[in-house]
Amino acid sequence: MPKVTIYSIAEDLGIHASTVSRAFSRPELVRSDVRARVLETAEHLGFQPSRTAQRLATGNTGAIGLLVPDITNPFFPPMIRALQAAAGDSTVILVDAEGRSTDEPALIARLRAQVDGILLASPLASDEALRAALGATPAVVLNREVDGLPSVSCDTTGALQQAAEHIYALGHRRIALLTGTVGSWAAGQRRAAIRSWAEVTDVELTELGPFDASYRGGREAALEVLKTDATAAFAFDDLTACGVIAGLSEAGCHVPEQRSVVGCDDVLLARVLTPTLSTVSTPDDQLAEEAIAALRAAIDGDTPRSTLLDGVFTPRRSTGIAPGPGLCATRISEPL
Repeated sequence: MPKVTIYSIAEDLGIHASTVSRAFSRPELVRSDVRARVLETAEHLGFQPSRTAQRLATGNTGAIGLLVPDITNPFFPPMIRALQAAAGDSTVILVDAEGRSTDEPALIARLRAQVDGILLASPLASDEALRAALGATPAVVLNREVDGLPSVSCDTTGALQQAAEHIYALGHRRIALLTGTVGSWAAGQRRAAIRSWAEVTDVELTELGPFDASYRGGREAALEVLKTDATAAFAFDDLTACGVIAGLSEAGCHVPEQRSVVGCDDVLLARVLTPTLSTVSTPDDQLAEEAIAALRAAIDGDTPRSTLLDGVFTPRRSTGIAPGPGLCATRISEPL
């Protein structure tokens, strides 16, 4: 069977091939009745327009960019997979800043010529640097708020306060808050959530840090926790929490018998760790769908509204009943 082309459709309808082409690439230039005849004939003949030709005609690339600050952080792979699924037939071009916030503007500038829009996942660069790097390129920010740009974020406030109530119900009254990287939007949100809860309860809150949001940062945080009387600790994220548990264990301090630990993000490590980690999860699939929809709206020239989703607290085995007097006396003075 001969291949169906715009020329064969044009011949069949008795019109110019250029009219057929415009019916697909520039429909606003073709009379509605003519376009309807073209589409009907194309469907009947099984014609599929060339996506490459369409993109050349419209100036669109059919691709979106995705910037992540550190691909080695286990928080990002599930998000990337969800975004790719939500993007459908759009190509997702991923760039990794490798933990260097100063590299983010240059990476964004490099992406601009290759994509129709850019998703910025938890970027670390300043608002000013991000806006300057983007220029007029449509963009949506994930898990952070940047003035002048639409965002899709997860509000962990309610879930973290549920975690705090869970800790309180287990008898913990001395709590350590292990703060994350300086300047991190998420760190500020999580710190504010625990602070506001502590202000209306009879707990003693000790803030420690900031610590690097990493396994090593968590091990360093464990040293500081053991210098306090805190029986429970909130880590900035799950990777940090895993480091805390490892550091406590190496010091002979058992979780949750002597210390309880809560993380945030619910990465795979949280579910395979021993003990499994009590943590707060982000609805990755919903976040991805909202982010892709917002970016497509921005590409089409609309101004999408920012969206705030709710986190969910999941208690697991890293939190237990507060230890009695004398059971939380483990101390260390040497680095792990």
